[in-house]
Amino acid sequence: MAFELHARLAALKVRHCVIEGDSLDLAFPPPWEGHLAERNLAAVWANYRDLGYRRMIYTNTVSVRFTQELAAAMGDEPRIAAVLLTATDETSSARLRGRIQGSDFQEHLDRSKAAARELELLTPEWVHRCPTDNRSVQEIASDLLPLTGWTDESAD
Repeated sequence: MAFELHARLAALKVRHCVIEGDSLDLAFPPPWEGHLAERNLAAVWANYRDLGYRRMIYTNTVSVRFTQELAAAMGDEPRIAAVLLTATDETSSARLRGRIQGSDFQEHLDRSKAAARELELLTPEWVHRCPTDNRSVQEIASDLLPLTGWTDESAD
């Protein structure tokens, strides 16, 4: 979704950046207790801000549960449009099967199902839910782009 939104915003000449949150603390052993994702987000966002960027697409499955922590890490008071992409277990399983070819598929599937249940229960009500079953990336992006409010402003 981030790549499709990026392509559309770039075509509209809307200045923005994309940050993949999963990469900000991808290490072993997991460094979550050190808040490495937030620290790295602060550093990366500072670099973008120094170059004049004011809009960010941030991707990470559970980030919708931690919007205030992420906003605090940015050091700004950002306007947040959070979206939880949803799918049935069947759709999620098929998508994972396309990405995970190794012997740990079942482990990934179990973790995905658990994360989906947790997100369903713990994501704040104000977060926009977007069903993705049987929909193309382009169709979903058409729903999400207006949520940013960025195409209503003059592109910078």
